[in-house]
Order: sequence, then structure tokens, then C-alpha cells
Amino acid sequence: MESVYNVAGIDVHKKMLAVVIANAHDRELQFECRKFGTTVSELRRLVNWLQMQSVQEAAMESTAQYWKPVWIALEGHCRLHLAQAKSNRGPRGRKTDFRDAMRIVNRLLSGELILSYVPNMEQRCWRTLTRSRHQLRQDRVRLQNQLECLLEEVQIKLSSLLSDLLGQSGRRILRALADGEANPTVLASLASGRLRATREELQDSLSGKLLPLHRQVLSLYLERLDLIESQMESLEKSVAQSLQAHQDSVARLVEIPGVGVDSAQQIIAEVGPLAAAFPSAAQLASWVGVCPGRQESAGISYSNRSAKGNPTMRRLLNQMAHAAVKQNGCYFQILFRRWLPRLGYKKAIWAVAHRICRLIWKVLHEGVRYVHRGLDLDPKAVQQKRRRLVAELRLLGYKVDLAPLDSQTAPGMSM
Repeated sequence: MESVYNVAGIDVHKKMLAVVIANAHDRELQFECRKFGTTVSELRRLVNWLQMQSVQEAAMESTAQYWKPVWIALEGHCRLHLAQAKSNRGPRGRKTDFRDAMRIVNRLLSGELILSYVPNMEQRCWRTLTRSRHQLRQDRVRLQNQLECLLEEVQIKLSSLLSDLLGQSGRRILRALADGEANPTVLASLASGRLRATREELQDSLSGKLLPLHRQVLSLYLERLDLIESQMESLEKSVAQSLQAHQDSVARLVEIPGVGVDSAQQIIAEVGPLAAAFPSAAQLASWVGVCPGRQESAGISYSNRSAKGNPTMRRLLNQMAHAAVKQNGCYFQILFRRWLPRLGYKKAIWAVAHRICRLIWKVLHEGVRYVHRGLDLDPKAVQQKRRRLVAELRLLGYKVDLAPLDSQTAPGMSM
């Protein structure tokens, strides 16, 4: 008697699910098909039906975020996979929901599906917190741009004299403008005395005229700014509290050049405190999409462009690479300067990001700490450079005898 190993394929939509079940050990798969809704009661019916059919493994394919309720409902009942929609494309003219679900099962069993990494519930909560905080930061930047556009419209050039429009001086002046103050001398007196601009320059930049409508919009912008910043502060406390048990991982990540506390928290939320889902640094770099790609045909690679990967980690690594190469004496700055003439700026930064990504895996997965060696020369690199220079001199017709420099005598080199 043949063993039974039932596999389900689920084509997820916003309002309906197309579900098929087949025994993976059959020579010719026989599918049983059903449709379900996406409400809580319908998802319970789906779970009961899969349990009655003794389904041990299920794969789903979905666009947008409609897979999340289905995943939560099935989590713990069977082994789950989330397939990328691009890897389950069907031929034109022969596409139906049930055919898509059947194709999911067939390609899962043949290993042709590209599966997404879905962390556990706790890590998904961390992602929600850190990504929401990043969205609020983007909202704050967008609001600052809107404020500057409004000031330009009323001929107030405050941002030309202040390094930070939303700093203490800028906020005092903006709130006075929203409250109805129009005297440039009074407005200029609200600025800090440490500003490089003179009082006359400030008065000249504040000589524009605001209509009541402009003051109303400015007041609304400032209220929204206060709300965004209060929500950011609340989320920062929640993130710190959620990752309290993994402070050691955060501290070890912060030791890497270019990585701050906020970046370390986002990294742990994306890959986990131990990066346990990635057996090697190369697999993490491939999942992030920070390593070179490969588009090969007839033995020729037509494109080495990196895959899209995880957008959050790609953004973080790009920011960390830019910060690391600016630290004087940093190893990544040495690498960047070495690669810059050959690769160009963008590719050199991306190569540094790749190196940081592999280092992050080592710090998390192996529990090691980053040791900053600064400008200390690698003995192996010194030996390679010595051999190269001697070979070049010999090609020019010189005989070279090398001797190490001594603290007292420095004969150096004889030719």
C-alpha cells in the first residue's frame, strides 16, 4: 500500500481562496478542489478541511499582503511555504485560479518554486514595529519638505540660513509665524545666538507676508509634526522593550563601523537575533540581494546585476556602507578607496555593503565580536605586495636583495 503525503496548494486573493489537495506519492496527481472565503469563519473551515484530509504541507502564492491572514490561520497545523508570484506564472490563455493552485503543488514537488523567508510570529511583530517607525521617519521628512515649500511660497527664506529647519530656533520662529507674528525683528530675536547668520540677514529672510490661509496650513503642519514625533518616541520605546532579551546581539552589531543602535534593531527584526534561517553568509547576501547576480546563456553571463532581495536590508546596508567609508582609519574606508578607481563610486559602495552583510551574519550566527584593526597591515597582503614589487624591478633589469629594516641599522636594499 502506497504511503500518503498530502500537499495543498492555495491561490490567495483578497476575497477568495482556491485550494487544491493531492497525494505527493501518486504517480499522476489527482487533485481535490474547493473554494473558501477569507473571513475568520471561512479560514476556520479551511483549517478543518485540511485537517480532515491529513494535509502535512501547504504552499500558497499571493500578491500584496493577502497571504498573512491565511498564514496565521494555518500556522502550527502543517508545514507552510510562501511562493513568490513570479515563480508560479502560467501560460497565457490557460490561467484559472485552480490551475494556479495545481501549478503551485506541481512546482513545489519539483523544486521549481522560489520560496520567501517568513519568520516566526515574534519576529514579524518586530518587523511591524521597526518598519512602522521607518515610515514615520519618512513622513517627517516629507512634512519638512512641505513646510519648506510653504515658506518659499510666502517669500520666507528661513531654510537658507538654518542648517535644520526643524531645530529649536526654526520651531520657535515657525510657531510664532503660525500664531500671527509678522514683525521680522521679533521673529529674528527668537533665533539662537549661535547661528552664523546675522540679525540683519534673519530679518531680511523673514520679511515675507503670510495670509491667514498660510498661517492655518502652517499650524496644521506643526500639529502633525508633534503627532509624528510623539508616535516615533512611542515606537522607539516599544522596539527597545521588545528586543530587551537580545541586547547582546544589538551591542555586538553596534561595534561594526557604520551600524547604529537603530540600524542594529532593524537588522535583528529582519534576519533574526541569530540569523538562524541562513546557513552561510553567502546565503544571507543572496537573500538580501547585495551580491552579484548571474544571467547566463551559452556560457556567457549577460548581466551581473544584483537581485531585488529584501528592500529594508538593502536600504540599511547602503546607509551603513556610506557611513563606514567616512570613518577615518576604518578598514571599510581602505577597501572603498582601493575599489573606487576600478569599480566607480556606486559599485564600490555596493561592494562595501556586501562585505558588511557577510560580517553581520558572522557576528550574529557565530556570536563573535568585531575587532577594529585600523590601519594595521595584513601580513599576507604585505608579502604579496613585496613579491609584486620585486617582480616588477626584475622585469626592469634590476637584481634585488631584500633585508628587513633594523631599529639601529637600516641597510634596506642593495641593487
